[in-house]
Amino acid sequence: MTEKIVVIGGVAAGPKAACHLKRLQPGWDITVVDQDNLISYGGCGIPYYVSGDVSDESELRSTSFHMVRDVPFFERAKGLKVLTSTRALAIDRQNKTVQVEDLESGKKIGLPYDQLMLATGAKPFVLPIAGVELDGVFTIANLHKAVEIKKRIAQGKVDKAVVIGGGAIGVEMAEALADLWGVKTTLVEFMPQLLPHLVDWQFAAMLKTHLQEKNVAVFTGEGATAILGDANGKVTAVQTPERTLEADLVIMAAGIRPRNELAKEAGLAVAPWGGIVVNQRLQTSDPDIYAAGDCIATTNLVTGRETHAPMGSLANRQGRIVGDNMAGINSLFKGVVGSFIMKAFDRCIAATGITYEAACAEGFDADYALTAPADRAHFFPGEAVAVFQLVFDRRTRQVLGMQGFGVMNDSISARIDAAAVMITQGATIEDFRDAEMAYAPPFSAAIDSINAAAFVADNLCADRLRKLDMDRFLAWMEDFSLEPDWVALDIRHPQEAGPFVEKFGQEKWVAVPYAEVRDRHGEVPGDKTIIILCDAGTRSYEVQIFLDHVGKKNTMVLSGGFNVVRRIGVDWYPE
Repeated sequence: MTEKIVVIGGVAAGPKAACHLKRLQPGWDITVVDQDNLISYGGCGIPYYVSGDVSDESELRSTSFHMVRDVPFFERAKGLKVLTSTRALAIDRQNKTVQVEDLESGKKIGLPYDQLMLATGAKPFVLPIAGVELDGVFTIANLHKAVEIKKRIAQGKVDKAVVIGGGAIGVEMAEALADLWGVKTTLVEFMPQLLPHLVDWQFAAMLKTHLQEKNVAVFTGEGATAILGDANGKVTAVQTPERTLEADLVIMAAGIRPRNELAKEAGLAVAPWGGIVVNQRLQTSDPDIYAAGDCIATTNLVTGRETHAPMGSLANRQGRIVGDNMAGINSLFKGVVGSFIMKAFDRCIAATGITYEAACAEGFDADYALTAPADRAHFFPGEAVAVFQLVFDRRTRQVLGMQGFGVMNDSISARIDAAAVMITQGATIEDFRDAEMAYAPPFSAAIDSINAAAFVADNLCADRLRKLDMDRFLAWMEDFSLEPDWVALDIRHPQEAGPFVEKFGQEKWVAVPYAEVRDRHGEVPGDKTIIILCDAGTRSYEVQIFLDHVGKKNTMVLSGGFNVVRRIGVDWYPE
């Protein structure tokens, strides 16, 4: 029996569901409706199009075999009916029809359906401040706006830009403006750190420092209070409580909200924060209506709570699942662990699962292992430091999340991807400790970063390792009077430790090289709290064990060591 299928939304989840369903049921009548005239494009690629990494907008709409995904492509190659520049106005669930309007002619018709899919996506949040309507103020809402932004820059109309919002899109857009085009760019974020809720503060701080090194001005803890313009209605500046930032272009990247209007008006269940409620088969509260992509609420597999996971990769996976279930093939989308990765100039930053801050807020007995190993064999050319943090529950030993920061290569993505798979399955510290990772010197160290982070977590749980959190160490370095009984024990090479002894004095900074600690441990004060310092923390842990053995047990190891300190960026580091 031929069924009529209507899919509302033609960017990611919608086309994926429609094309997959057409392969499963070639005889079915499938119609895709979208209010835009550009469909099925890679929205996540917009910052790279603006930056010039992607040379033409058509590349974002092309298949891997270089066919543009336009209406003729979907009709001829895929066998679908596609109505672009057509807005869905209302869903009549009783009569199973969707009223749509042709935006060019104004003509309204009803499309009958047996099964319906909502893939309405999300819309950018527009800050409730003055000046958002000025010429030169943009949200990253669609490909049209990206084309206009790039056009203005290419025509030399933009010298200064302000990006409002330090989430992933905001950071990517700041890089896009500053990197290729040389636009003087400022990034403003209301929260105390970049990438709020995605990474913990150490990783946000490393990202901020790198952006500043690349001449992007970054102001965190400052919200935009107004956007200013001239008499001709063109943007001239962004105002915060602390400063006024001149701008020819303003990108508002202050988050997104699910497009749920059709669902709400049709009486479908919608979460209080806006996501359309679906079950694991991606059915809404009406079993004949499915929803997928950026418009839905899904489940965080670590916390069990509802979450919003607006990612093109997830939208495509969900689209396939909708196609399966419409065709009668039982298929489930169980939820997400919240994986992401992004490029920022010469660095990448990534995370999966939940942060340490979130784990504490959720009531876990949370702790973390912060490590800074080499990203491949130390003897291999191009070896670099990669910083990782494993978040875990001390009581259950369940791994809750992992974060990574390093140079732009495969070292971060490989580990975060592996962690994501394991966390999805409820993995423990032992699973990470025993994970078998492919090894060759150009790709990893013999002890993989995944395993190394788990070793530290295991030591912490067993109380073999006593660590000092980075924030406490940095606070002490700014004001020794906060902990007057603390003394640093620097076990690095004398050429590295010497400038610190000279700057801070031997009363606060004791330098004993790692290889000489066993012979010179008498120089370590026994009546002070000793902070053991090295580059990554590994040698410091070994020294802590030895000092315990000789009765000097009042010691702490700085998690991540100076490899993290240098990347965070501090004012007190000796030249």
